[in-house]
Amino acid sequence: MSIFQRLRGIIKRHEPPIAERSVLTIGPGDACEVSMVTYQVIGRTLNERRKTIMLTLQDGADLRYLLIEDRETTVYSLYSPIDGRLDSITEVPMTLEMDDRTYHLEEQYNDTISSTGKTPFMYGGEQAVWQFQSDDRKLMRIEWQEGRFMLYEGEDILSADVEILRGSV
Repeated sequence: MSIFQRLRGIIKRHEPPIAERSVLTIGPGDACEVSMVTYQVIGRTLNERRKTIMLTLQDGADLRYLLIEDRETTVYSLYSPIDGRLDSITEVPMTLEMDDRTYHLEEQYNDTISSTGKTPFMYGGEQAVWQFQSDDRKLMRIEWQEGRFMLYEGEDILSADVEILRGSV
């Protein structure tokens, strides 16, 4: 090897390292397997400050929502949309009764989100969230943004039951 080849090798600009993809970088075009059902990720709502994402999952005509919270450990919750209506953001109760199950308010917060793909809220902005839990560990989530409510019912999912399958993007 000549001295010029060595100098060229030293001076040559190296490729930047490829950023490792975390669970918070999953988005539209990827696939996700939850409890042995494979879903296509068609939308993503990111709350960067709280390190949470809500993925819109589609399996045929079935829509589900996977909430991923990156805390000490990664926590997963799978939700289904439910029909319901609230009249005002100021009238969200501390307890909800639905189908002989009582849900108690666990957490309420307002924060800024960003959205990509097909999501219940097509634009980012300020969002209010109420998270409820029943005595038998079922979950209820209410989201409000720009005058629109979304209601979800779901349950916590073991991390072993969730597998992220990356798309070709």
